[in-house]
Amino acid sequence: MNKPLRRIAIFCGLLMLTLLIRDNWLQYVRADELASDTDNRRVAIERYATPRGDIIVDGKAITGSKKAERGDFEYVRTYKDGPMWAPVTGYASQAFGTNQLENLEDGILTGNDDRLFFRNTLDMLTGEKKEGGNVVTTLNAAAQKAAYEGLKERGKGAVAAIEPSTGKILALASYPSYDPSTIAGYSDDDQKAWNKLQKKNNPNDPMLNRALRETYPPGSTFKVVTAAAALEYGKYPDPDEPTDTPLPWTMPGTTTPLKNDGNHPCKNATLRVALQWSCNTVFGKVGSEIGNDKMLEKAKDFGFTTEHFTPVRANASVFSVDMAPSEVALSSIGQFNTAATPLQMAMVASAVANDGSLMKPYMVDKLQAPNLDTLEQTDPEELSRPLSEENAQKLQSMMETVVEEGTGGTAKIDGVKVGGKTGTAQHGVDNSEKPYAWFISYAKLSDGSSPVAVAVVVEDEEADRGDISGGGLAAPIAKSVMEAVIGNRK
Repeated sequence: MNKPLRRIAIFCGLLMLTLLIRDNWLQYVRADELASDTDNRRVAIERYATPRGDIIVDGKAITGSKKAERGDFEYVRTYKDGPMWAPVTGYASQAFGTNQLENLEDGILTGNDDRLFFRNTLDMLTGEKKEGGNVVTTLNAAAQKAAYEGLKERGKGAVAAIEPSTGKILALASYPSYDPSTIAGYSDDDQKAWNKLQKKNNPNDPMLNRALRETYPPGSTFKVVTAAAALEYGKYPDPDEPTDTPLPWTMPGTTTPLKNDGNHPCKNATLRVALQWSCNTVFGKVGSEIGNDKMLEKAKDFGFTTEHFTPVRANASVFSVDMAPSEVALSSIGQFNTAATPLQMAMVASAVANDGSLMKPYMVDKLQAPNLDTLEQTDPEELSRPLSEENAQKLQSMMETVVEEGTGGTAKIDGVKVGGKTGTAQHGVDNSEKPYAWFISYAKLSDGSSPVAVAVVVEDEEADRGDISGGGLAAPIAKSVMEAVIGNRK
C-alpha cells in the first residue's frame, strides 16, 4: 500500500474509533442522564403515554387523567377543584413541566420510580401497560374547603392547619389561586393561560403558594414566641406576675415610646393580661430584656430561620441577629425584620397545643404502588421541644384567656376549648400599606386531645384600614377550619 492510501486508511480508522467511543459514551455513560433530560421530548411523551397515578385526599382522588384530543401526548392531567388544591398538588403540564407534589413524586405518579421496577418488568412481559402509583396525603377535605372559601371571601391570604400530635398538615390554602387544568396541555389555549398567570401579567400572583412561600410580618401573633421565651428563661415564670412595665415605655437607646393599640390595661400588666389585650409595651420590654441571642434561640426552637420540607419546600422564617435593643423590642412584637410563613405560625400554635413538643410538618402520608401496596409510609417525628410541658400548659391557659376574655372572641366554639392570638401586622414604608390580619389558634376537646392548630393571614385590600384586625378578619376563618376538623372527628 502506498503512503497516501495508508494515511487515508489510518484516518478512516481513527474516525471509526471515535464514532464507536462516542456511541458507547452516549449509550452507556450518559444513558440515564439523557433518558431523564427534560429537554428530551421523548421523556415527556413517555410520561403522558399512560394515565398518571393520583393524589389522594380522604380516600378520594383530587386528580385524574383523560385522553388527549390531539398531538403526540396520549393523556392529559385533570384536577378536581383545581384552584382549591393547587397549593398542594401543583401542576403537571405537557408544556411547562411539573411542580410541587406533581414534581416531587413524579416517579411514583408516572410509574418510573425504581421501587416499581419489578412490577414494570412483569407488566412488560405480560404486555400490560405501565401504571402510576398514588400519593396519599394527610389533608382534610372539609378543612381545606373551609380555608379556601374563607379566604375567597376576603380576597387574598393563606391558611395552614396542622394536627399537633403528629405534624400532619390538614389544610394548606392560598388565595388567589389558579386551576392547573388550564395549563395541563400543549395547546395555544394552555400557553395563553400560562402567560396570564405569570406575575408580570398578574400582580396578584395566583401561582404563589402563600402558605409556604410568602413570609409576612407576623405582628402580635409572634408575642406567643416572646411569652414562651419569658417562661422558659425564667424571666416571668408566673404568667400572673406583674411585669413592672411603665406606660408609656420608651424603647432602650431611643427617645421613642412604643405605642399600644387601644386603651387597654397594659401598665404593669401580667403576661396573661398583656397577651389578652396584645400589649406592645409589655412584650417589647420583655423581648429587649431577654436579649437578641436568647430571643433568636427561642425563635429557632419553634422553627424560625430554617427551610421546612413537607415535602414541598417552605421558606425560612426570619428573626434577625445583631440587633439593637430597640430593634429587639420591635422584633419581639412581630415587627422590624421579623417575618414568618403561615406554616411557621401554625407550627408555633401546634407546639403550644402539643404540650411543648413541635412535630415535623408533613403532607404525604404514604406512597402507593398501582395495586395500592404501600411503598413508603411517613412516621411522625419530633422536630424540637421549644417549651417544657409545664410552661406549654401555662401558655395554653394564656391563649385560652385571649379567646374567652380578650381580642380573640370571634374564634369561640361551643363545647371546645380554643386558644388563640390575634395580630395586626404593619408593613410598607413608614407602615403606609394596609396591615395584614393574623390569627393563630388551636382547639382542644373534652378528652384533652388537640386535633388542629391553625394560622390564618388575610391581605384585605378592600377593607378600611381601621376595620382591619386579626379578630375581625382572620379569626372567623380559623374558627371555620377548626370546626371542619372537629366535625370530621365526631
